[in-house]
Amino acid sequence: MKIAFLGLGNMGIHMARHLVRGGFEVVVWNRTASKATELEKLGARVAASPAEAVLDAGIAITMLADDHALESTAFGQDGFVDALPHGAVHISSSTISVALSQRLAKEHEQRGQQYIAAPVFGRPEAAEAGKLFVVAAGNLDVIDRCRAVLGTMGQRLFVMGDKPEMANVVKLSGNFLIASVVESLGEAIALTRKYGIDPQEFVDFLTSTLFAAPVYKTYGGIIAGERYSPPGFKLRLGLKDVKLALAAAEAVDMPLPLASIIRDHALTAIARGMEELDWSATAKLAAENAGLK
Repeated sequence: MKIAFLGLGNMGIHMARHLVRGGFEVVVWNRTASKATELEKLGARVAASPAEAVLDAGIAITMLADDHALESTAFGQDGFVDALPHGAVHISSSTISVALSQRLAKEHEQRGQQYIAAPVFGRPEAAEAGKLFVVAAGNLDVIDRCRAVLGTMGQRLFVMGDKPEMANVVKLSGNFLIASVVESLGEAIALTRKYGIDPQEFVDFLTSTLFAAPVYKTYGGIIAGERYSPPGFKLRLGLKDVKLALAAAEAVDMPLPLASIIRDHALTAIARGMEELDWSATAKLAAENAGLK
Protein backbone atom coordinates (compact mmCIF):
# COMPACT_ATOMS: atom_id res chain seq x y z
CA MET A 1 0.00 0.00 0.00
CA LYS A 2 1.25 3.42 -0.96
CA ILE A 3 1.54 6.04 1.78
CA ALA A 4 1.76 9.76 1.11
CA PHE A 5 3.49 11.75 3.85
CA LEU A 6 2.99 15.53 3.77
CA GLY A 7 5.14 17.73 6.02
CA LEU A 8 8.80 17.05 6.82
CA GLY A 9 9.47 19.35 9.75
CA ASN A 10 11.29 18.46 12.96
CA MET A 11 8.79 15.69 13.68
CA GLY A 12 7.58 14.62 10.25
CA ILE A 13 11.03 13.87 8.85
CA HIS A 14 11.59 11.20 11.50
CA MET A 15 8.08 9.74 11.24
CA ALA A 16 8.41 9.41 7.47
CA ARG A 17 11.86 7.84 7.82
CA HIS A 18 10.45 5.08 10.04
CA LEU A 19 7.80 4.31 7.42
CA VAL A 20 10.41 4.05 4.66
CA ARG A 21 12.64 1.84 6.78
CA GLY A 22 9.58 -0.17 7.78
CA GLY A 23 9.19 -1.30 4.19
CA PHE A 24 6.23 0.84 3.16
CA GLU A 25 6.02 2.46 -0.25
CA VAL A 26 6.26 6.14 0.67
CA VAL A 27 5.81 9.30 -1.37
CA VAL A 28 6.73 12.53 0.45
CA TRP A 29 6.00 16.19 -0.08
CA ASN A 30 7.28 19.25 1.71
CA ARG A 31 7.13 22.97 0.91
CA THR A 32 10.92 23.09 1.13
CA ALA A 33 11.77 20.27 -1.24
CA SER A 34 15.39 19.97 -0.07
CA LYS A 35 14.20 18.45 3.21
CA ALA A 36 13.14 15.36 1.27
CA THR A 37 16.64 14.59 -0.03
CA GLU A 38 17.55 12.19 2.78
CA LEU A 39 14.30 10.25 2.41
CA GLU A 40 14.72 10.04 -1.34
CA LYS A 41 18.12 8.42 -0.82
CA LEU A 42 16.43 5.88 1.49
CA GLY A 43 13.93 4.96 -1.20
CA ALA A 44 11.03 7.38 -0.87
CA ARG A 45 9.66 9.14 -3.91
CA VAL A 46 9.35 12.93 -3.84
CA ALA A 47 6.21 14.58 -5.19
CA ALA A 48 6.01 18.08 -6.60
CA SER A 49 2.67 18.89 -4.96
CA PRO A 50 0.29 17.55 -2.30
CA ALA A 51 -2.13 16.45 -5.04
CA GLU A 52 0.58 14.49 -6.83
CA ALA A 53 1.70 12.87 -3.59
CA VAL A 54 -1.67 11.28 -2.84
CA LEU A 55 -2.41 9.88 -6.31
CA ASP A 56 -3.14 6.15 -5.90
CA ALA A 57 -2.32 6.37 -2.16
CA GLY A 58 -4.18 4.23 0.34
CA ILE A 59 -3.18 6.49 3.22
CA ALA A 60 -2.17 10.16 3.37
CA ILE A 61 -0.50 11.37 6.57
CA THR A 62 -0.20 15.07 7.35
CA MET A 63 2.25 16.47 9.90
CA LEU A 64 2.07 20.24 9.44
CA ALA A 65 2.69 23.21 11.71
CA ASP A 66 -0.77 24.65 12.21
CA ASP A 67 -4.32 25.06 10.90
CA HIS A 68 -3.26 27.43 8.13
CA ALA A 69 -0.58 25.08 6.81
CA LEU A 70 -2.95 22.11 6.82
CA GLU A 71 -5.83 24.03 5.25
CA SER A 72 -3.68 25.34 2.41
CA THR A 73 -2.18 21.89 1.81
CA ALA A 74 -5.60 20.26 1.87
CA PHE A 75 -7.77 22.80 0.06
CA GLY A 76 -5.41 25.25 -1.64
CA GLN A 77 -3.87 25.11 -5.09
CA ASP A 78 -2.86 21.50 -5.84
CA GLY A 79 -4.40 20.51 -2.49
CA PHE A 80 -4.62 16.83 -1.69
CA VAL A 81 -8.27 16.46 -0.59
CA ASP A 82 -9.77 16.40 -4.08
CA ALA A 83 -6.95 14.18 -5.36
CA LEU A 84 -7.14 11.56 -2.59
CA PRO A 85 -8.71 8.35 -3.97
CA HIS A 86 -12.19 7.22 -2.95
CA GLY A 87 -11.94 5.07 0.19
CA ALA A 88 -8.42 6.25 1.04
CA VAL A 89 -7.59 7.39 4.57
CA HIS A 90 -6.30 10.76 5.68
CA ILE A 91 -4.46 10.52 9.02
CA SER A 92 -3.94 13.96 10.52
CA SER A 93 -1.07 13.90 13.00
CA SER A 94 -0.82 17.67 13.21
CA THR A 95 -1.81 19.60 16.33
CA ILE A 96 -4.83 21.43 14.96
CA SER A 97 -8.06 23.00 16.18
CA VAL A 98 -11.15 21.00 16.99
CA ALA A 99 -13.02 23.05 14.40
CA LEU A 100 -10.63 22.16 11.57
CA SER A 101 -10.70 18.48 12.52
CA GLN A 102 -14.50 18.53 12.35
CA ARG A 103 -14.36 20.25 8.96
CA LEU A 104 -11.92 17.69 7.60
CA ALA A 105 -14.18 14.86 8.74
CA LYS A 106 -17.13 16.37 6.82
CA GLU A 107 -15.10 17.15 3.71
CA HIS A 108 -13.69 13.64 3.49
CA GLU A 109 -17.07 12.04 4.12
CA GLN A 110 -18.59 14.02 1.27
CA ARG A 111 -15.91 12.65 -1.06
CA GLY A 112 -16.19 9.04 0.07
CA GLN A 113 -12.83 9.19 1.83
CA GLN A 114 -11.92 8.22 5.40
CA TYR A 115 -10.48 10.49 8.06
CA ILE A 116 -8.95 9.86 11.47
CA ALA A 117 -7.06 12.18 13.79
CA ALA A 118 -3.86 10.73 15.22
CA PRO A 119 -1.72 13.45 16.85
CA VAL A 120 1.45 12.40 18.63
CA PHE A 121 3.13 13.14 21.94
CA GLY A 122 6.90 13.46 22.09
CA ARG A 123 9.69 15.80 21.09
CA PRO A 124 11.86 15.34 17.94
CA GLU A 125 14.29 13.04 19.73
CA ALA A 126 11.39 10.71 20.58
CA ALA A 127 10.21 10.82 16.97
CA GLU A 128 13.72 9.92 15.80
CA ALA A 129 13.83 6.95 18.18
CA GLY A 130 10.33 5.76 17.24
CA LYS A 131 9.15 6.41 20.80
CA LEU A 132 6.18 8.67 20.11
CA PHE A 133 2.82 8.04 21.74
CA VAL A 134 0.02 8.12 19.18
CA VAL A 135 -3.50 9.22 20.17
CA ALA A 136 -6.14 8.28 17.61
CA ALA A 137 -9.87 8.80 17.20
CA GLY A 138 -12.37 8.24 14.42
CA ASN A 139 -14.01 5.25 12.78
CA LEU A 140 -12.71 2.31 14.81
CA ASP A 141 -12.55 -0.05 11.82
CA VAL A 142 -10.43 2.50 9.95
CA ILE A 143 -8.11 2.89 12.92
CA ASP A 144 -7.68 -0.89 13.01
CA ARG A 145 -6.75 -0.82 9.31
CA CYS A 146 -4.06 1.75 10.07
CA ARG A 147 -2.55 0.12 13.18
CA ALA A 148 0.54 -1.18 11.41
CA VAL A 149 1.30 2.27 9.98
CA LEU A 150 0.67 4.08 13.26
CA GLY A 151 2.69 1.48 15.16
CA THR A 152 5.68 2.02 12.88
CA MET A 153 5.84 5.71 13.85
CA GLY A 154 5.36 5.32 17.62
CA GLN A 155 5.78 2.99 20.54
CA ARG A 156 2.14 2.82 21.63
CA LEU A 157 -1.30 3.65 20.22
CA PHE A 158 -4.14 4.98 22.36
CA VAL A 159 -7.65 5.01 20.87
CA MET A 160 -9.82 7.74 22.41
CA GLY A 161 -13.16 7.44 20.65
CA ASP A 162 -15.10 7.31 17.41
CA LYS A 163 -15.06 11.05 16.62
CA PRO A 164 -11.77 12.42 15.24
CA GLU A 165 -11.91 15.62 17.29
CA MET A 166 -11.66 13.54 20.48
CA ALA A 167 -8.00 12.88 19.69
CA ASN A 168 -7.44 16.57 19.02
CA VAL A 169 -8.94 17.51 22.40
CA VAL A 170 -6.65 14.99 24.11
CA LYS A 171 -3.63 16.44 22.29
CA LEU A 172 -4.53 20.03 23.17
CA SER A 173 -5.25 19.09 26.78
CA GLY A 174 -1.94 17.25 27.02
CA ASN A 175 0.01 20.18 25.61
CA PHE A 176 -1.79 22.50 28.03
CA LEU A 177 -0.59 20.27 30.88
CA ILE A 178 2.99 20.34 29.54
CA ALA A 179 2.82 24.14 29.32
CA SER A 180 1.57 24.19 32.93
CA VAL A 181 4.54 22.06 34.02
CA VAL A 182 6.94 24.39 32.22
CA GLU A 183 5.36 27.42 33.90
CA SER A 184 5.54 25.93 37.40
CA LEU A 185 9.06 24.57 36.88
CA GLY A 186 10.28 27.97 35.72
CA GLU A 187 8.88 29.67 38.80
CA ALA A 188 10.12 26.98 41.22
CA ILE A 189 13.63 26.99 39.73
CA ALA A 190 13.76 30.79 39.88
CA LEU A 191 12.70 30.72 43.53
CA THR A 192 15.40 28.24 44.51
CA ARG A 193 17.99 30.18 42.55
CA LYS A 194 17.12 33.28 44.57
CA TYR A 195 18.25 31.36 47.65
CA GLY A 196 21.49 30.26 46.03
CA ILE A 197 20.47 26.70 45.26
CA ASP A 198 22.02 25.17 42.15
CA PRO A 199 19.22 24.71 39.60
CA GLN A 200 20.47 21.38 38.28
CA GLU A 201 20.80 19.97 41.79
CA PHE A 202 17.23 21.07 42.48
CA VAL A 203 15.98 19.39 39.28
CA ASP A 204 17.95 16.22 40.06
CA PHE A 205 16.27 16.11 43.47
CA LEU A 206 12.79 16.62 41.97
CA THR A 207 13.18 14.03 39.24
CA SER A 208 14.69 11.45 41.59
CA THR A 209 11.80 11.64 44.04
CA LEU A 210 8.21 12.81 43.60
CA PHE A 211 8.54 14.21 40.05
CA ALA A 212 10.21 11.39 38.13
CA ALA A 213 8.00 11.74 35.04
CA PRO A 214 9.76 12.31 31.69
CA VAL A 215 8.18 15.76 31.26
CA TYR A 216 9.85 17.00 34.46
CA LYS A 217 13.18 15.42 33.52
CA THR A 218 13.16 16.84 30.01
CA TYR A 219 12.01 20.37 30.75
CA GLY A 220 13.67 20.58 34.15
CA GLY A 221 16.99 19.87 32.47
CA ILE A 222 16.37 22.38 29.70
CA ILE A 223 15.38 25.14 32.13
CA ALA A 224 18.19 24.44 34.61
CA GLY A 225 20.77 24.45 31.82
CA GLU A 226 19.03 27.25 29.89
CA ARG A 227 19.23 25.14 26.74
CA TYR A 228 16.50 26.89 24.79
CA SER A 229 18.22 26.73 21.42
CA PRO A 230 18.02 24.88 19.15
CA PRO A 231 14.33 24.48 19.95
CA GLY A 232 12.62 21.10 20.03
CA PHE A 233 9.28 22.90 19.85
CA LYS A 234 9.23 26.61 19.12
CA LEU A 235 7.56 29.06 21.48
CA ARG A 236 5.28 30.41 18.75
CA LEU A 237 3.92 26.88 18.23
CA GLY A 238 3.44 26.42 21.95
CA LEU A 239 1.44 29.65 22.06
CA LYS A 240 -0.64 28.37 19.15
CA ASP A 241 -1.49 25.19 21.05
CA VAL A 242 -2.49 27.04 24.21
CA LYS A 243 -4.74 29.29 22.13
CA LEU A 244 -6.31 26.22 20.53
CA ALA A 245 -6.95 24.72 23.97
CA LEU A 246 -8.64 27.95 25.03
CA ALA A 247 -10.76 27.92 21.87
CA ALA A 248 -11.79 24.30 22.46
CA ALA A 249 -12.77 25.17 26.04
CA GLU A 250 -14.72 28.25 24.98
CA ALA A 251 -16.68 26.17 22.48
CA VAL A 252 -18.13 24.15 25.37
CA ASP A 253 -18.47 27.12 27.76
CA MET A 254 -15.55 26.14 29.97
CA PRO A 255 -13.00 28.52 31.49
CA LEU A 256 -9.29 27.64 31.55
CA PRO A 257 -7.86 30.33 33.84
CA LEU A 258 -4.36 28.83 34.03
CA ALA A 259 -4.20 28.56 30.24
CA SER A 260 -5.00 32.27 30.02
CA ILE A 261 -2.03 33.07 32.25
CA ILE A 262 0.26 30.83 30.22
CA ARG A 263 -0.94 32.45 26.98
CA ASP A 264 -0.12 35.91 28.34
CA HIS A 265 3.33 34.81 29.50
CA ALA A 266 4.04 33.27 26.08
CA LEU A 267 2.97 36.51 24.41
CA THR A 268 5.27 38.46 26.73
CA ALA A 269 8.17 36.15 25.90
CA ILE A 270 7.55 36.58 22.18
CA ALA A 271 7.37 40.36 22.61
CA ARG A 272 10.82 40.13 24.22
CA GLY A 273 12.27 38.36 21.19
CA MET A 274 12.02 34.70 22.27
CA GLU A 275 9.76 33.53 19.44
CA GLU A 276 12.29 31.16 17.88
CA LEU A 277 13.42 29.62 21.18
CA ASP A 278 12.06 26.41 22.70
CA TRP A 279 8.63 26.94 24.25
CA SER A 280 10.13 26.26 27.69
CA ALA A 281 11.88 29.64 27.33
CA THR A 282 8.88 31.15 29.13
CA ALA A 283 10.85 30.09 32.22
CA LYS A 284 13.22 32.95 31.40
CA LEU A 285 10.41 35.34 32.34
CA ALA A 286 10.21 33.97 35.86
CA ALA A 287 13.97 34.37 36.21
CA GLU A 288 13.93 37.90 34.80
CA ASN A 289 10.99 38.90 37.00
CA ALA A 290 12.99 37.63 39.97
CA GLY A 291 15.91 39.86 38.99
CA LEU A 292 18.06 36.92 37.91
CA LYS A 293 20.28 36.94 34.85
